[in-house]
Amino acid sequence: MSGKQSTLSREIRVVPWWAYLLALAIFLAFEIVVGIAWKREPNPPPLFLQYFIRFVPGALIAFLGLLIGYVNYDAKRRGMNRTLWTLLVIFIPNAIGFILYFLLRKPVSVACPQCGTLNNPEFNFCPKCKYNLRPTCPGCQHAVNLEDTFCPFCSRDLTPVSAQSGS
Repeated sequence: MSGKQSTLSREIRVVPWWAYLLALAIFLAFEIVVGIAWKREPNPPPLFLQYFIRFVPGALIAFLGLLIGYVNYDAKRRGMNRTLWTLLVIFIPNAIGFILYFLLRKPVSVACPQCGTLNNPEFNFCPKCKYNLRPTCPGCQHAVNLEDTFCPFCSRDLTPVSAQSGS
């Protein structure tokens, strides 16, 4: 469960500062416009209903502003055209643009620890310097951890030949 929370908190940190300002401005503008409309109404609804009607739609519209900011920055970090995707999520109605974005987005690129080249996270080796991004078993080619002594899939010995002869 904590892994999911940390992933969510990392994704929330992706939202740029200007999106928070945009969401706040949208929310406050909605509150002011609707508040002025209630003052001109000869028979306004009860006070608690006025606050509910002002808060819920304003919060939803502000949340859409945050989502637009998220898509704008997330498209950039995934190597996608951020302007195109931002415009698509704004102008395609009924949240279909958001749905399309989340279905079609590329995986987040990972930097090679050796040369810094951005790579697809599914790559096992960096195409620039051949650094082993995800160690694999030489026998069955399944991904293994660096600290594994034996492959959990085929039980092949993973200790390097120099380490075996030195013992």
